[in-house]
Amino acid sequence: MTLGYSKPLYILPFDHRASYISGMFHLKAPLTDDQHAKVSDSKRLIYEGFQHALKDGVPKETAGILVDEEFGAEILRDAAKGQYITAMSTEQSGSPEFEFEYEDFASHLEAFKPTFAKALVRYNPEGDAELNKRQTARLKALSDYCAEHKQPFMFELLVPATQAQLAKVNNDKNAYDTQLRPILMRKAIETLQEGGVDPSVWKIEGLDSRDDCLKIVETARRGGRSNVGCIILGRGADDKKVASWLKTAAAVPGFIGFAVGRTSFWDAVADFEAKKISREEAAARIGKRYREWVDIFERARTSARAEVQ
Repeated sequence: MTLGYSKPLYILPFDHRASYISGMFHLKAPLTDDQHAKVSDSKRLIYEGFQHALKDGVPKETAGILVDEEFGAEILRDAAKGQYITAMSTEQSGSPEFEFEYEDFASHLEAFKPTFAKALVRYNPEGDAELNKRQTARLKALSDYCAEHKQPFMFELLVPATQAQLAKVNNDKNAYDTQLRPILMRKAIETLQEGGVDPSVWKIEGLDSRDDCLKIVETARRGGRSNVGCIILGRGADDKKVASWLKTAAAVPGFIGFAVGRTSFWDAVADFEAKKISREEAAARIGKRYREWVDIFERARTSARAEVQ
């Protein structure tokens, strides 16, 4: 059973943990209580930026946040009270293999009742077969739970290159992204579907080609999965690249939105932590940037529809 999700979905993700702690604060786990509170407060700042965007006109029914329980429990509770779209991460942060943050993931989902249960997975269909088998088993358990409890499931698919694949493109990572990754992503989706993993929404790494976007949607919706949606990731890329990915995806039916995190909040949070700007200025910058992504996606989608008509 697949629940599917086809409504517009514009996500501000800030569930980053291991990379965020080290990159933003230069800290290492385990954190002290004060350090934990500092990281949690910075995520509250990002949430305030999200709320700024809603006040500035981003429709509440299409806007959502993705945050982790470790540093964002209170944010998840507050967002639920505000009836915002929420997604909660279920994976251990920074692990090359998908493992649950909490083995009793079901009780955590039931406690917070997010709109989406989210899993980030590094899965290369031509990679380590035993690794993929272990990951698929865990993901099927999550997928089965979500189907049984009518809990929409959001799957963030990352396809890191193997050494053999990089060798085919002379170790050119850009060539891997354009020539090999789109094909591998489709193969990964097919393999995971056949393994019983059926998300409502696939989070997809940025694609430069409209044709690749079309093929991803076709794969995600194959076999009667006609209500499944796709959203495009920001990957921490620069503004120009993110805008290009959004425009390309928005023109393709089936791509319902985006999830752009670090490009939205990183610089503003860093400037606030460095005491270069006030909290209000930082939140306003985050909200403005997030609102810009919404506007770019909406304009591109509207333009594409007008061309068809």
